[in-house]
Amino acid sequence: METEKIFSVIYNFFLRKERDGKKSVEADRMCFLQVIRRYSDFDILNSSLMVCGISLPLPPKKLIGNMDREFIAERQRGLQAYLDSITQHPLICTSLFVKKFLDPNNYSANYTEIALQQVSMFFRSDPKWEVLEPLKDMGWRIRKKYFLIKNKEQPKERFLLSWVSRTPDSSGTPYLSPLLFSSTSESSALLVRPFGERGSLRDQICKVKPKESHLKKYCNPKKSQGLELEQIQLFGRQILESLKLLHDSGLFFGHLHASNVMVDDGVCRLVDVENGMLGVPSVLRPAFTQLRKINTTESIDVFCFGHLLYEMTYGRPPDSVPLDQFPSAPHAAVVSVLQSILSADACKSGMPTVPALIQTPNLTESVLRQIPSRLKEVLKSAKGSLEKRLHEEQRMLHQHRRLTRAQSHYGSEEEKKRRKILARKVKHGAAVFLSPPGSGASSPPTCPSSPTPPPATGTPVSLSL
Repeated sequence: METEKIFSVIYNFFLRKERDGKKSVEADRMCFLQVIRRYSDFDILNSSLMVCGISLPLPPKKLIGNMDREFIAERQRGLQAYLDSITQHPLICTSLFVKKFLDPNNYSANYTEIALQQVSMFFRSDPKWEVLEPLKDMGWRIRKKYFLIKNKEQPKERFLLSWVSRTPDSSGTPYLSPLLFSSTSESSALLVRPFGERGSLRDQICKVKPKESHLKKYCNPKKSQGLELEQIQLFGRQILESLKLLHDSGLFFGHLHASNVMVDDGVCRLVDVENGMLGVPSVLRPAFTQLRKINTTESIDVFCFGHLLYEMTYGRPPDSVPLDQFPSAPHAAVVSVLQSILSADACKSGMPTVPALIQTPNLTESVLRQIPSRLKEVLKSAKGSLEKRLHEEQRMLHQHRRLTRAQSHYGSEEEKKRRKILARKVKHGAAVFLSPPGSGASSPPTCPSSPTPPPATGTPVSLSL
């Protein structure tokens, strides 16, 4: 009776597993996760996700009759639908709550504690820095933590410290630019930059406080609003000029989105440019990996810019890409640019380049000016590693899709029926072939107009051709 309280929900998805920054044996292959949980576990997960402000389809509790088999089967279907809804949400599926629920063995580490320990070790060599408070869940990355710190020599100023666990794709250099302080070890990196009280561009679009949880800020913002055309043109031009400067130097960004753009006095500044050297994955990687035309770091930056431009225009990121239809907007010129990047035709035939996008009129100058030569060499190496990884993942995804289509076709009712008919024909043909001579049961009927066969004995019959 006790076992009937346990629900086994199987959810199939593509996962690149990493354990403490190292690729696991199961990495880079399709896998099934079998989640065996009680209903109370689902209830705890749902309570943790209530900060999102989104109504999730968790089946209700039932105190009487909850051991009935039909009820258990119905609830299991409801719990599967609940898992589908949270894993298909682009932001909720990145939550540590969800990942621990689905795969607790690989997400058991307390990265906040690990980050605090390593930050303390870093600051022993530079005691002028002091941690004021951890900014819990401010960002979406599980292995990246933020802290509000101060410089003892400037006690009134506040700075943002970010700690990130390094991956196998990271580059081996302690030099990161442009930062107030940076340090790296074999397992992680520590970075200090000025803290913007107004937060990122996404914080300003959603009209939220930057220190709050990213789920609370971005899942269901109540006051989110797109920017005015003048701001879109200004920020768009500055971001494109920054990307062009990187590309002209043979470099890339790869992590462009509204949370990685800081705005101060009308000037955009890109942050987390070091992510390419640290080897951390892009938040949009699941989207552009499925598009085979996006196979270079430059095309990744253009695709990410399209997402960012959509969010600046409509006040929210697109639900999915490619887009067949675009919502009505007051800026027709912006919609035409979005169509050239995010439409189905653009994703199939190719997207415009950054120099082509810069031709939008009435925009201002760039905010980035110089790339150090040492940083240039490191980013070039990281660029090649990222593109190689992208090609491998696209190849794997393409093979998986072909296999899925073949399995679906082979298992269809029409195909099963065709194979049964073919098997009967083969069996009947074999029976005819193996039947003894003179057996009338298996011999085909003789046509009345058939010619008389030649005699078995006597003069041979010659045939003229």
